[in-house]
Parts: sequence; C-alpha cells; structure tokens
Amino acid sequence: MTRIRGRALLFLFSAVLSLAAAGEDSLSVSDALSKLGAILSWDPLTQSGTLVKDAHRLVFLASPGDFSVLDGADLVKAPAPLVVDGTLRFPASFVAAASAAFSEAAAAEKTRFRVAAVIVDPGHGGRDSGATATHSIGGKDRTLVEKDLVLDVSKDLRDRLARAYPDKRIIMTRNGDVYPTLEQRVSAANAVKLSEHEAIVYVSVHANASFNKKARGYEVWYLSPEYRRNVIDEKKFAESTDVLPILNAMMEEEFTTESIIIARDIMDGFSRLVGNMSPARGIKAEEWFVVRNARMPSVLVEIGFITNPEDALLLSDGSYLRKLSEAIYSGVREFIAKFERTGGFTAVR
Repeated sequence: MTRIRGRALLFLFSAVLSLAAAGEDSLSVSDALSKLGAILSWDPLTQSGTLVKDAHRLVFLASPGDFSVLDGADLVKAPAPLVVDGTLRFPASFVAAASAAFSEAAAAEKTRFRVAAVIVDPGHGGRDSGATATHSIGGKDRTLVEKDLVLDVSKDLRDRLARAYPDKRIIMTRNGDVYPTLEQRVSAANAVKLSEHEAIVYVSVHANASFNKKARGYEVWYLSPEYRRNVIDEKKFAESTDVLPILNAMMEEEFTTESIIIARDIMDGFSRLVGNMSPARGIKAEEWFVVRNARMPSVLVEIGFITNPEDALLLSDGSYLRKLSEAIYSGVREFIAKFERTGGFTAVR
C-alpha cells in the first residue's frame, strides 16, 4: 500500500481513473462481503461505497477507477467495483486486494505500540491517613482526610477509564481503606506483564497540605530529569551489555518526555473543567518515590490543599471531586490518543 494524505488524496481521486479490467470475473455483493467478512455502505447517487471490517474502512468509487483508500490514508490499487445493469459487482482482483489490505492493517495493529494498562494510585490509605484538616463547612465542623478524598477521585477515574478502554487493564493500587507501602505500589506496577509493543502509565493521586493556610490550587509533578535510574530490562539485552547505558539513557529521556506530556494534558483538563474555581500551580519536577521508582511514564497529581478553607470547601463537594477525576481522565485519554496515533514515541521498550 502507498501512503497518501490531504490534497494528494483528492488529486488522485480526480486524476487516477481508468476502466476496470475488461472481462475480469466479478462477484456479487453477497459473495464479496462473505469473502471479505465486511459490511458494505453503498450510495447509488454518488456511486461511492465503504467497506467496514473491524475498525477499518475501505472507501471506493465505482468504475472507472483502479484504486480505493483504506482508513483515509492507504492507497489500495485494484480495479474498482462497477455497476452492471444497475447492479453493483466486485472484480475478483478488487476483492483479493481489499482482503490483503484488511489483513495487513490488522497485522500492523498487533505490532503498533499501544497503552495496554493504566495504574491509578490513590495515595495513603489504612493507617496512613495522609493530610487532614478540620473546617467549618455549612455551619458544621468537618474533617477532610486525604486518603478518603483521593480514593473517591481515583475510583471515579478508574470507572471512566474502564468504560472508555474495555480492552485495557485499569489497575488500582488500592480499592479500599488499606495501606499498600510505597514499595508495594511501585513493585505491582513494574510487575505488570506487557508484550513487546505495549506500554503502561502511572498516575498517583494526592491532596496537598501546608502550614501556610493561604496556599491553594492543583498541580502535577513528574520526575526530575536529573534523577538517574535504571528503567530498562537488562535481561532483554544480556548479549549487548555494552549498549545498555545508551539504551537506558534513551529510555530515561523518553519516559521523562512522556511524563511531561501527561502532566501537561492533565493540567489542560483541569483548566477546561475546573477553570478559575481553584488556581493552577503548574507542572513541576520532583523526585517523589512513586515517580522515581516506576519504570514507566508517571505523574503525581495534587488535587488541592486540604489546609486551605476555599479548597476545602470545594473538596467537600462530591460534584467538584467528579470534575477533578474527569480532568485527570481527559488528560490521560489525550495522552493515550497521542501515543497510539504515533505508534509510540520510541522504538525501544
């Protein structure tokens, strides 16, 4: 298949037209669809049709023509279907070329980098309550507890991701009021089995606290690029130990870049959904345990300051917590779309 884009595609539709191969055997619609395992959408007015198989679409114009277009980008060269006595027929060579194109697209999907899992890590839990603060809310004293707030947000985030990506693993480091240690959280994330063309991302959710009661707002942290760590599986390169440092440095840089992209996408989500309800504190670099030990792109999200009366009022509202989880979700989803659209940002995993 030949890759084409934009105006070149329109040019080809008008310029690359020829008669179908004379006398070639042709198949009826039902026979062609049976061989292809596809669904046909046909417009007799424009003499155009679309064959759909799985998530792939092959668009064609009835003869004269000798090509069709797969997924808006790939040129499939073969005599186009034609209308004979008012009936649509499919040249055998077109059916063969379409079948090969669908098969090639399916095979390419299996070797294309994709995000296979998302780790959602609600901070603290169990005996570790995290930050706490008591405020007068609605005329009553209310104590906000970090471990409860972040679990609430994380569960909603998990559910949103699970609905959007039934084919991906959405993994919580805790689903209730329990305390997995930092080491257990990271070890569980690093132990997730991935194929050669699969990736994983880590999102840790926390709430902030400060002695300065005026401090408020949300922020996203990623690992400082200056922090050196081992992120590559040495077993995969046992016979190439001389290049291990180079590969590891490449992967460190790749994970840092991807973490920054996730952080920016999440901050964009906050900007859209939270707006000026709480101030944006930006994205920052730090060497938090979970982001420095997770061998994958990872970020730590601070949803607001429990110790600030204005943030506390917001964090006590369930609808506001839903806005926070939706903002994080939209950022993760935007990152996944970018990653999978480009087939991954690196060729070494």
